[in-house]
Amino acid sequence: MLYICTPFVEKLYSSSMINVSEIAKRQVETLMHEDGFNPKTDFVRVGVKSGGCSGLSYELKFDKTQHESDKIFEDNGIKIVVDTKSFLYLVGTTLDYSGGLNGNGFVFNNPNANRTCGCGESFSM
Repeated sequence: MLYICTPFVEKLYSSSMINVSEIAKRQVETLMHEDGFNPKTDFVRVGVKSGGCSGLSYELKFDKTQHESDKIFEDNGIKIVVDTKSFLYLVGTTLDYSGGLNGNGFVFNNPNANRTCGCGESFSM
């Protein structure tokens, strides 16, 4: 019988949960400062909710309050908090930022998504 230690599982997810690109890091830090948040102590809350043209959509906001059931991760100096419901949808996702012709904004590169909409704000599994 194989037993998996919970701290090992947490460490496994924390190292591969959500990655933050360098350009997304710079944009997060800039926006956090503009909105009165401190990138060193506050965090980005990322979640998934029902809705959007593909069935599920991403949520992203800055937050100072961590809830008991939240999972907290850090990549590239950015602290990220994910609620329990969204946790499995987002494993391995990279948060990026696009300033291209289609408009500026954060982009979720999610390897778990089977289909995404044209704007990249919703997906299905």
